[in-house]
Amino acid sequence: MNGCRDYAGTVPRPSPLVIGHRGAPGYRPEHSRSSYALAFEMGVDAVEPDVVVSADGVLVVRHENEISGTTDVADRPEFADRRTTKTVDGVELSGWFTEDFTWEELATLRCRERIPKLRPSSATFDDEQPVMRLAELLGQVRAASLEHGREIGVVLEIKHATYFASLGWDVAALVAAELRAAGWAAGELPLTIESFESTVIFALQERGIRAAYVYLLEASGRPFDLFTAQGEQALTYAQTATPAGLDGLAGRVDGISIDKRMILAPDRLGRPSGRSRVVADAHERGLRVFTWTCRPENRFLIGQFRGRGGPAAFGDWEAEWGVIRDADVDGVFVDHPDLGVAFFRP
Repeated sequence: MNGCRDYAGTVPRPSPLVIGHRGAPGYRPEHSRSSYALAFEMGVDAVEPDVVVSADGVLVVRHENEISGTTDVADRPEFADRRTTKTVDGVELSGWFTEDFTWEELATLRCRERIPKLRPSSATFDDEQPVMRLAELLGQVRAASLEHGREIGVVLEIKHATYFASLGWDVAALVAAELRAAGWAAGELPLTIESFESTVIFALQERGIRAAYVYLLEASGRPFDLFTAQGEQALTYAQTATPAGLDGLAGRVDGISIDKRMILAPDRLGRPSGRSRVVADAHERGLRVFTWTCRPENRFLIGQFRGRGGPAAFGDWEAEWGVIRDADVDGVFVDHPDLGVAFFRP
């Protein structure tokens, strides 16, 4: 293990860690400064920034490197010629990509709500706040810890490391340098590092970054780094979540972070089946388990818990979250931190 702290390592907690997923995106555009500030005010234990890379090697806080849905870039005539089509992790995408902009250019962009039809109130904050870089967010978390009188953590998700490596960027080196420069690399501050690609996790461990390390697992598919190296022989995420797969992770990472559907295990009618043992199996091997993402809107709930009023209306989210809580998870990612703190804390 890697110098883990109680809230982020393998020491049991009386209640799950409540993590502001991209801040508080149920109320503000994701990854904006005000989204994070609101999450701090609502009492989260940690926040989760995603990072991608700019043309000049700056770590940018964005959910994806394609940014047309979360910034005003598509409305900026000076950047019209940057629109292009690329294949990222095997998926063809068209739009504007962070790696085609310098940080100076990206800093002129403004954040927008990613799903405005579902969250129109959040969209009222569009175009007010600039895109952030990781160094700025780390400083904001440190300042918020002092302001609110409690230790607030960072759960740093690294996106598309293999893709960026194909462009010449060593993402582990970039992350390590940024964490050291910001004073977050020596284990003195509550840091967790996560990725869907284990190779970047192991590379950061080798660079001596003291953090808890968490391997993200989708409900289906294969990790792109392993598929690139091994093809169809690479373990699927589902195979990794089996006892044999978890045996291979024990002692190499501190935990896993899984799609909530792997816990709810919905049947064909959208009812939780209660068949999943992944949390118990992971705990038996000394691995902590986070899950993502707890959201109250009908669109994001499994069938049994959806209610009337359309996709944006809140369904019976307490019932779904109750199944997750009762599975004894160690951390939950939430879009509405006030609801998450009230529900998951005793």
